[in-house]
Amino acid sequence: MDHRRLRPHVGGVPDGQRPGGGCLRQEAGLRRRDRGIHDLVPHGGVRPLPPGLDRRPRDPGRRRRDTYPEGAKRNKAFGVVVAVLSAGFAAGSLLGGVLTEALGWRSVMFVNVPIGTFAAYLASRHIAADHRRASELRLDVPGAIAITTGLILLVYALTNAANEGFFTLSTVVPLGLSAVAQTGFLGIERRSASPLMPLSFVRRRTVLTANVLSILMTASAGAFLLLTVYMQGTLRFSALETGLAFLPPAAIFFFVGGWGASRLVNRVGMQRALLASAGLITLGSVLLVPLSAETGYLGILPGTVVWAFGASIGFPSLAIAGLQGTKPGEEGLASGLIQTSQRLGFPIGLALLLTVASAFDPALGVVGFRYAFIGASMLGAVGFGLAVLLGRERSPHGTERGSHGRSVGEEEG
Repeated sequence: MDHRRLRPHVGGVPDGQRPGGGCLRQEAGLRRRDRGIHDLVPHGGVRPLPPGLDRRPRDPGRRRRDTYPEGAKRNKAFGVVVAVLSAGFAAGSLLGGVLTEALGWRSVMFVNVPIGTFAAYLASRHIAADHRRASELRLDVPGAIAITTGLILLVYALTNAANEGFFTLSTVVPLGLSAVAQTGFLGIERRSASPLMPLSFVRRRTVLTANVLSILMTASAGAFLLLTVYMQGTLRFSALETGLAFLPPAAIFFFVGGWGASRLVNRVGMQRALLASAGLITLGSVLLVPLSAETGYLGILPGTVVWAFGASIGFPSLAIAGLQGTKPGEEGLASGLIQTSQRLGFPIGLALLLTVASAFDPALGVVGFRYAFIGASMLGAVGFGLAVLLGRERSPHGTERGSHGRSVGEEEG
């Protein structure tokens, strides 16, 4: 692996700690908004495609080669990344509960700061610098400012809508400004010599469908934050007990997402894997609808387990779908779009589901949670319909590609 390509991630690590640090001095309402912005702003981690899985020349004058060419090898590599992320999620669920019980919720926000600082230190010591000239690197600064501003305003407006209603100044004004900013972004991208998001690329059916599906899938995950509130507020779980409750879904992500999903995609194809994922996400959300004040952990477990099976299949499959048929040099862009879609989906989904819950139950009780899970199941159902669109397609190379995400006749290797 060419470690020079990892350099951009070093600067992104400290950026990822700032929102967490900002949460240390905020009350609950502002803290939720800051965490939403943390999930949205593309700080450093612009793409979920790990360095080494994308295809870049080591030197501008050298012939391009594939570290992980499209197909079974890349699918397997995505699975390994999901396994590592799942291990982090499991550790965070458990340790977050321990820290909250022992030191209070602010410690959960603070722990990211030393971890990120240490990661940046290790990266600066062991990752070689990229010596490309600054003149070779172009950044669409106006486009980045426009789209980031537009999305932050959108999430802010939806958050206000959940608390104060849609037809209030605090909701309507940010929504209008968000529309202006995002319209301006489209205009900037049409005129930019080096656009952040080339519109011709986004208009490809596979790219567009995969990113919309990614938004829907991560939006449905917002229900699980509400499930945390339900467990602690209604069932009176402690922070540690809540963290332990999420260990089974985390284990499913580790094993199924890490090793099972890539094998499933290689065996049955990307489209069928995504259909299975969307179906299981929908079913898992439906199983959580009958929650009541008397529901115990065993009543929650089936829904969370089924949902986790669906999501652990879906996230690697979407990463594969987002890169399907990309031209040489487009892999980073395609992966960055999937990452942005995921960062956009969760805060928007959470805000929408909070709005639904508050509309039916202003006190945000059991009735509100039920309607939120109905909303999450509807998101999964729409995702199922979109997955149907991801059928056979021709790649930009003119090669027919099947739902496996690789050229017809390519060896799995």
